[in-house]
Amino acid sequence: MALKFDTDFDPAYGQGVTVAPDVVRITAENPSPFTFYGTNSYIVGRETLAVIDPGPDDDAHLKTLLEVIADRPVSHIFVSHTHRDHSPLAARLKQHTGAIVLAEGRHRPARPLRTGEINPLDASADTAFNPDTALPDDTIVDGDGWVIRTVLTPGHAANHAAFALEGTGILFSADHVMAWATSIVAPPDGAMADYMASLDRLIERDDRLLLPGHGGPVTAPRSFMRELKTHRRMREQAILERNRSGDRTIKEMVRAIYRDTDPRLHGAAGLSVLAHLEDLVARGLVSTDGDPAIDGIFAPVA
Repeated sequence: MALKFDTDFDPAYGQGVTVAPDVVRITAENPSPFTFYGTNSYIVGRETLAVIDPGPDDDAHLKTLLEVIADRPVSHIFVSHTHRDHSPLAARLKQHTGAIVLAEGRHRPARPLRTGEINPLDASADTAFNPDTALPDDTIVDGDGWVIRTVLTPGHAANHAAFALEGTGILFSADHVMAWATSIVAPPDGAMADYMASLDRLIERDDRLLLPGHGGPVTAPRSFMRELKTHRRMREQAILERNRSGDRTIKEMVRAIYRDTDPRLHGAAGLSVLAHLEDLVARGLVSTDGDPAIDGIFAPVA
């Protein structure tokens, strides 16, 4: 059964939308095939606030954030990961509010670049970002009327974190789990083995509502994430079948597996296939002549 996505979403640009008690969503107007309608920022609290994922460095988005914040103090700015649609506005928001900026850490790839490899995701990385406070896994931050727990979820990015609003059953899942599409897992920034392990970790939790970095909420998290896991395993199986039937390069596999996908997205699809193949090579299910790369030669293991 195909995974069903929810693409019914009103971004309500320029205004705040209450999505849970004391939680307001503001969507940046940065739509794209990879950001859906734009990046969701969240304002948490009633008196002294926290902001989760301030978003891209955009004047209009900053203006809306400050209008919704109004004259209330902001004590903390949480950043889920260092892609340019999530973290850059943190510095300017800090200047306006004096809040401390918290994140897992600075931008880094999930693995080192291989000899001769060029990172196609360099332009999306916010390498200037440097948090005031690093967040180890399971860190508790006590605010004014709210408590946020860090749940590290590497996969989409090496430094990706989700944030649990304690006592509410709400998890801000950023780009790890979204209702509108699967998360992009693209080496060297991301890693499929990490993504799947993080997905298992979230499935084991008892969250009732996921508020993602793009699009609307996930209202039945466990069942949806189990379907996501099945979807990834089916994609892995499709790659193995294409490999066993004679496809030896990523381009060949993408043409077959993503034949109904907009060709403009085939580059991203190729990186997703690469992520699966790196995992399959590590597990001994596929072999490659030399290091895996976009034009590498892959062969099934008997």
